[in-house]
Amino acid sequence: MKAYVIVEITIHDQELYDEYKKLTPATIAAYDGKFLVRGAKTESLEGDWNPQRLVILEFPSVDRAKEWWSSEGYSKAKAIRQRAAITKMLVVEGFE
Repeated sequence: MKAYVIVEITIHDQELYDEYKKLTPATIAAYDGKFLVRGAKTESLEGDWNPQRLVILEFPSVDRAKEWWSSEGYSKAKAIRQRAAITKMLVVEGFE
């Protein structure tokens, strides 16, 4: 069953975060993942949720998403992101 990684990002070092953005796509593709949303403008319909940057990834399964997140290939990019931004990230199983 498909899985989705939902990420809310608050960037505090844009230059460093730009380096992260260059490294990430190949690591996601290596685990059969793809971007569904990548930093597009958001508009709050209810509540006070107003992320600076929102990313949604799709993977074939929760296991595959977790393999990507913990992979050696993503580790360099992840370390850069963690220095450049405050991140909230979760994985959720899709509904079929």
